Amino acid sequence: MRKHRSGPFVVPARDIVHHPGEMREFTLDVPAPQKWGEGLVSVPEGESVLVDVRLESVHEGILATGRIETEYSGVCGRCLTDIVEPVEVEFQELFAYPEMEATDFGVQDDHVDLETLVRDATVLALPFQPVCQPDCPGLDAATGERLAVSTGTEQRTPLDSRWAALQQFTPDHDDEEPRN
Repeated sequence: MRKHRSGPFVVPARDIVHHPGEMREFTLDVPAPQKWGEGLVSVPEGESVLVDVRLESVHEGILATGRIETEYSGVCGRCLTDIVEPVEVEFQELFAYPEMEATDFGVQDDHVDLETLVRDATVLALPFQPVCQPDCPGLDAATGERLAVSTGTEQRTPLDSRWAALQQFTPDHDDEEPRN
């Protein structure tokens, strides 16, 4: 007797198993069962994960081709502000029949469990060094304040005393005296 597998990412494939050329399409919209990812950004537990998948029966097993859409959240790697960005991933993987050679994914009891595939593809698509904007300047090394936020006052970098003599040659002084 075969047991019925259940879970949010388990898709029935009974009607296409061992019928090469048959195809079924499914759309899953389920919450992430746990936090996916480590580091600066991750997909939080409970975040909606949309999976559009096409299961195609081939001689070796079931070929799963699809697209994942969700959002990750975390902090910018430069200025440490909170960020929430969408992530989209495409995948294709063969779920082999049990009697075939050993593979990472297999058809089990006429079902295909996409959870490991979806989690791994999503985590690998997360940015290693996420930024809030492509040109994020980060934090001021001296004050620790965000450089992207303008306070309305011009921030002067401290002048090294060895370069103080060159201050008289700045453009501000060029306007006062005519050049010879």
